[in-house]
Amino acid sequence: MAFATRHFVRTAASAAAATAAAKKLIVKHVAVIGGGLMGAGIAQVAAASGHTVVLVDQSDEILKKSAKGIEESLKRVAKKKFADKPEAGVEFIEKTLKNLTTSTDAVAVVHSTDLVIEAIVENQEIKKELFKRLDKFAPEHTIFASNTSSLQITELANSTTRQDRFGGLHFFNPVPMMKLVEVIKTPMTSQKTFESLVDFSKAVGKSPVSCKDTPGFIVNRLLVPYMMEAVRLFERGTCWDIDAGFSLFIKLSIFSLGDASKEDIDVAMKLGAGYPMGPFELLDYVGLDTSKYIIDGWHSLEPNNPLFAPSPLLNKLVEEKKLGKKTGEGFYKYK
Repeated sequence: MAFATRHFVRTAASAAAATAAAKKLIVKHVAVIGGGLMGAGIAQVAAASGHTVVLVDQSDEILKKSAKGIEESLKRVAKKKFADKPEAGVEFIEKTLKNLTTSTDAVAVVHSTDLVIEAIVENQEIKKELFKRLDKFAPEHTIFASNTSSLQITELANSTTRQDRFGGLHFFNPVPMMKLVEVIKTPMTSQKTFESLVDFSKAVGKSPVSCKDTPGFIVNRLLVPYMMEAVRLFERGTCWDIDAGFSLFIKLSIFSLGDASKEDIDVAMKLGAGYPMGPFELLDYVGLDTSKYIIDGWHSLEPNNPLFAPSPLLNKLVEEKKLGKKTGEGFYKYK
């Protein structure tokens, strides 16, 4: 009798697990909204792993540039992955590109997709408006995910009627090379949705980590304050000349170095901590405007948190349009 009871319990548990697995969405069709570096990278790895992918942006010109970048990236991947089998590399590229199409009509695309991944400009209102619009046309089973690195997933989810089918999928740049994906679960995200996002992350060859919907998630919550503290180390002890007559802004001029130079700080972190880039090099790579947007957003949420305090020097550089590598000058100058 005891054996029969145990057998019944095991059978019931197995049946329950099988039912749960059956209900979990297996993502086959993916729509990536945003043809920039992140969106194109996500589209590439999804297509390379056998998913049917549509990359969406506002113009054919942007999408042509994205498609060209993806093809060039695939050639680099194939050259490394199939060094001894060039024919296999060519087949890999052709198969991946066959899985990928582009469109300028997001509404039409979401009619037949399992997963929508948003990778557009890091602006909460623009993202909310996009999700609100697509929510009206996407099938009931479709999961929405944002690739945001700093905005609250819960706030974005509230712009839709599918809060239980909404989560975060934060990839890292360059997407084809970086193995990590942060999977963000809000208080409203269903377990089924969360597991589907984790499974998708694994299917595209990434290592997923889970995190609650906290500012910056895991990596940026640690990384951004680290970079900002480097800026403060450079700012500390610095004398600022304040010229209130500079239009509506305050003009700041550096007269002396802070506790350490930016060059020495970068060298120290590379040689002392083993980091591939110093904090100022990384800030220039990420974009000073992006970093400012993130820290300003966090400061508005937690104004008394010293880790999120704004930087006068960072603000000054952004005002001067010195945004880093993309503009040719940030903390450093680039040719």
